[in-house]
Amino acid sequence: MLASLQDIDSLVVRCPNWVGDIVMATPVFECLRDNFPDATLTACIRPYARGILEDSPWFDHIVDCQDKTLSGMKKIRKELKPLKPQAGLLLTNTSHSFLTFKIAGVSDIFGYRRNLRKYFLAGGPDPVFEKHGSEGKKKIAALPMQEYYLQLCRYLQLKLPESPRAKLYISDQLARKGNSRLSAYGIQTADKVIGLNPGASFGSSKCWPAKHFARLAELLQTQLNCKLLLLVGPGEEEIANAIVQQSNAQIINTCSDKIDLAELKPLVQRCDLLITNDTGPRHYAVAFDVPNIVLMGPTNPLYTATSMEHTRVLQRDLPCVPCHKKTCPLGHHACMTEITPDMVLREAISIFSEINH
Repeated sequence: MLASLQDIDSLVVRCPNWVGDIVMATPVFECLRDNFPDATLTACIRPYARGILEDSPWFDHIVDCQDKTLSGMKKIRKELKPLKPQAGLLLTNTSHSFLTFKIAGVSDIFGYRRNLRKYFLAGGPDPVFEKHGSEGKKKIAALPMQEYYLQLCRYLQLKLPESPRAKLYISDQLARKGNSRLSAYGIQTADKVIGLNPGASFGSSKCWPAKHFARLAELLQTQLNCKLLLLVGPGEEEIANAIVQQSNAQIINTCSDKIDLAELKPLVQRCDLLITNDTGPRHYAVAFDVPNIVLMGPTNPLYTATSMEHTRVLQRDLPCVPCHKKTCPLGHHACMTEITPDMVLREAISIFSEINH
């Protein structure tokens, strides 16, 4: 490792903001724990997402990161002060996240050399650029996010895991809670369970239509004799209820149970197959080796192209893809509407055929 890191005994990590990015960053957390076995490691993470990491073996402390106000920054400084972190690692790209650590008194801060913060970091790699468009303008190259994050560890000259891949952990207490919830839903050990994840906090452009999910539910139950677990996050109640109302299938709607990101882990782990938009829970499935079908519209699949052994991505080859817009700028949303329920059913049947053989 870098000489400046060899004697540190406390390090803080600013975790990504999005659920999927946090899961894809877990090989970095494993790497840090392996390289600093005796140091105090602290995760600084958005409060809503702390349940993702609470049961993991990587961190000694988890600090809520509410740094959009000066009072929030002061609170982070107060919580970090007794931990005395000598170094900080930014997995976010903003200058704001650098400022948060600097106000908290972290002396050596490492991260990608992007934006204004590149002039003040203790060190970090430069992002990879590529030419874009007919004018040859440079933009940051698309890389799998897991690889993007691990490049920070390479810069720090740390020893990487031999086979880096996303991991999540479930405590005994959380497992019991999950089993109790599944039992209340009437799900038994022998049942074939297919999870449906219809939301996406990014925006409507990532969402497969409710009527498609409703029709798919009918096809799955008829063809595969399964129980359907509709996984619903905050703000996704409307699309979940629309699916249930428009479908003749028997669907277990978790909407009223307010499943948080911690309890979501045992529910996804229990699924025999997860059918999902390109959003956080798909990465839970990867971490638990659950077969999954990703309905991908406006995003570049390269960003999530790691540990794909159990993943099938359905994406239409359209001239407007990927646009990375939160809502369809053309108004037709063809990248999602043209993925039909029959297409998804065929993939599901194929997956179970492979499992049974």
